[in-house]
Amino acid sequence: MLKAGIVGITGYTGEMLLKILSKHPDVKITGLYGRSAAETKDLKDVYPQFAKLNLKVEALDADKIKAACDVVFLALPHAVAFEVVPQLLKAGVKVIDLSADFRLKDSAVYEKWYKVNHTAKEYIKDAVYGISELNADAVKQAKLVANPGCYPTTVLLGCAPAIKNGTIDLKDIVIDSKSGPSGAGRKSTEEYFAKEHPNCRAYAIAGGHRHIPEIEQGLKWLSGNDVVISFTPHIIPVETGMLSTIYVNIKKKITTADAVASYKEFYKSKPFVKVFDEGVLPGIKDTLNTNYCEIAVKVDERTNKLIIISVIDNLMKGASGQAVQNMNIMFGLTETEGLV
Repeated sequence: MLKAGIVGITGYTGEMLLKILSKHPDVKITGLYGRSAAETKDLKDVYPQFAKLNLKVEALDADKIKAACDVVFLALPHAVAFEVVPQLLKAGVKVIDLSADFRLKDSAVYEKWYKVNHTAKEYIKDAVYGISELNADAVKQAKLVANPGCYPTTVLLGCAPAIKNGTIDLKDIVIDSKSGPSGAGRKSTEEYFAKEHPNCRAYAIAGGHRHIPEIEQGLKWLSGNDVVISFTPHIIPVETGMLSTIYVNIKKKITTADAVASYKEFYKSKPFVKVFDEGVLPGIKDTLNTNYCEIAVKVDERTNKLIIISVIDNLMKGASGQAVQNMNIMFGLTETEGLV
């Protein structure tokens, strides 16, 4: 039985990790920890629905975690993991970090976009980017996994087959993404439903979103070339769910049937990616509370573009679900265990 701990449980991702891991047949939750030397309290006082787990939320202590856990999930705000990760890795614990702190390979890029000084730079080189379907071999060997962001997950899974097949030109990529407010955290979601719902609006336009460098880094990793994207995210009136529509130029003549066939072949052994038949389009409701990424592709012959629709639950495949999928890969468990 794998012993797992969670640091930070009060946000959406921490709560979702509790839900998944508490039902995982090969996992026992052996530690829940606060962000610092916080006062110990019963889990039931934070989440009454988890009272049967009979767990306490304890102060963060690397030695205590080492004795109790094989793997620890960090469900923390950005920049908080700088101090935590070194402690855990030195204590011999494998770490899956759900923040952005170790996703970007250039610390200067991180500091530019996140407006903080990166104080654990020496650990960036050891962090494996945990896009499960595309980097499983590296995840298997990892001691530190940088779990991907939600928007990057939709884009990279959506674009990977076309990039690897040499189908598309990576110039002038336009990404239109729509998400429920939960991607911005519990406080933002509460504010949205209190003040705005059912409003739909764009935000962080014209290169203002922090996921842009992660997407561009991932596209460069897949293609071997520098990539600059145009990315516009939108908030829509659902709590969770995410849909990205990606427009890319086609380099060689293909039909929609060709594109669908190539995508199905690329993901044929990947249980959490569903490629839809020609003419069928996924919607946000289809992926809610699942770890699936659903993809549809269409060739627009008039504009010579491939249109890619990529849909996930941003708290599952976009965060906690993919984190557990990465854990399964790291420890040689069945990849789908606890997630279907």
